[in-house]
Amino acid sequence: MQAVIFENGSVRLSDRPQPTPGPDDVLIEVHLAGICNTDLELLRGYMGFAGIPGHEFVGRVIAAPGNPQLLGRRVAADINIGCGTCPVCRKADARHCPNRTTLGIAGKDGAFAQFLAMPARTIQIVPDSVSDAQAVFLEPLAAALEPGQQLHLTARQTVLVLGDGKLGILTACALRRLVPDIVLAGKHEGKLALAAAQGVAVRQGNDPAAIVAALRREYGLFDVVIEATGRPQGLETALALVRPEGTVVLKTTTFAPTTVAMAQVVVDEISLVGSRCGDLHLAAAYLKDGLVDVLPLVEAAYPFTAVAEALDHAARPGAMKVLLDFRSP
Repeated sequence: MQAVIFENGSVRLSDRPQPTPGPDDVLIEVHLAGICNTDLELLRGYMGFAGIPGHEFVGRVIAAPGNPQLLGRRVAADINIGCGTCPVCRKADARHCPNRTTLGIAGKDGAFAQFLAMPARTIQIVPDSVSDAQAVFLEPLAAALEPGQQLHLTARQTVLVLGDGKLGILTACALRRLVPDIVLAGKHEGKLALAAAQGVAVRQGNDPAAIVAALRREYGLFDVVIEATGRPQGLETALALVRPEGTVVLKTTTFAPTTVAMAQVVVDEISLVGSRCGDLHLAAAYLKDGLVDVLPLVEAAYPFTAVAEALDHAARPGAMKVLLDFRSP
């Protein structure tokens, strides 16, 4: 099979053996995969990654030795693969298994390949009414919904999402179902318009200081700030906009370190909540019921053989979702 390889900051296509599924695995023929900011960070050297990247995907099960009910189904998968035997897996959540592998990120070949083997326990069936282009968003939409699972968000709270990238827009549009007056702040009018079209209140500013000043004048300080800027400075901006005893939810992961004076966190008793992956089953329900429109976020699709061009496109400032199509060369 053909697979995309990241190594030493470069990208290439390579012939690799088609995976052989074990008795508890399924073999998936990949249809579409999405390029995530994490993939771009991996290409730049994040986590010393080398191998097949990709964790946002949809495909069809073509072999399922121990789970014939999955054969022929369109699926996505949870990216976290726990060992299944440790106390964390047995009692809590495989997402935090100390022995886990992570699809396309750590210890597990990713979805930027024509075929992919995954444990059946990670599989999420895609509803028939959800298109492949929508289904690619199952993983990022689940992550966008996760703050609503971690916190008791209520309709009367003041909630701000910082960052008008793909994750920020998804987060604001998804959580608007819990917090109708949620606000999304960012730099780009065109990108903010995608969220405004789905009922989100948006505010635009060209630099962090200006947007902080404008938001504080209009809203004061927020109960909850969800930081999804993708920038190391995002936490500093979030802390300037959260009230004492409020909560900052951290979504950004970057190769660059984040340096913040933590005295405000202590003095104002601010809660910091890390928020990573989410529940694909919940995301599938949102897409099936039409609660979020993800298709406006798709900016371009490339055949997988043009992966270098696709990655260059995805890395452009302000780029939205770029897809790789594995259904044809």
